[in-house]
Amino acid sequence: MSVTSSRPWAELPDTDARAVLGVLTDIDDTLTTAGAITPDALAALAQLQAAGLHVIAITGRPMGWSEAFARDWPIDAIVAENGAIALFRDGDALAIEYAQDDLTRTRNAQRLRAVAARVLRELPGTALARDSAGRVTDIAIDHAEFAQLSAAQLDAVVALMRAEGMNATVSSIHINGWFGEHTKLSGARWIVRRLLARELESERERWVYVGDSTNDQLMFGHFPLSVGVANLMEFADALTVWPAYLTRGVRGAGFAEVAQRLLAQR
Repeated sequence: MSVTSSRPWAELPDTDARAVLGVLTDIDDTLTTAGAITPDALAALAQLQAAGLHVIAITGRPMGWSEAFARDWPIDAIVAENGAIALFRDGDALAIEYAQDDLTRTRNAQRLRAVAARVLRELPGTALARDSAGRVTDIAIDHAEFAQLSAAQLDAVVALMRAEGMNATVSSIHINGWFGEHTKLSGARWIVRRLLARELESERERWVYVGDSTNDQLMFGHFPLSVGVANLMEFADALTVWPAYLTRGVRGAGFAEVAQRLLAQR
């Protein structure tokens, strides 16, 4: 899909809007602006929940970073570390579940530390993301949150990770690398089945996915109702898969725009 075929979100047909069961959304630069969720995006989450729509956040952020938001935001769950960990409220407690078993995570932890050390040693100017202490199943190199990497440096990090047998994706702020087959899409399927006893694949045209960066392309291509908030255009030169729709607003304002279009049909 080319950028010119991404339609304005306002053109979503009413029949499609009425059929939506829930929203899957990225967090950084989709719900947040300058690292914090904006009041309009937070209100949109609450309004979607009040209208009976499910909301699940799917992020590359770590488990530790996600815990407070999974507990406090008006959402069903957060799937963190690109599909590896699910966090959701279970009564008054916060439940945490893993896509990988204990032995696999333990084995991978040593490999993750070794790759992180190699990146820092061999690629000058690189630094671990500041949220790394909360990570369990991946590593993250900061390229745009508190550090700045050039395009060449970013490509070098991705190449090194992949040479080590890792999956590697680039978000608006981090380069994430991990061992395993999990992705944002597998995490979405898992949590929808786990919490809602529904099969996402049989109703994917009834779920909206909202994202902002190149690491959302798998989801953009999979969901007919995929939406990019307007700041996705910052990555226009790097995108090969475009969402079906684009909002006018950026970041949290764009997410609020997505919510208001769906709420208008409730």
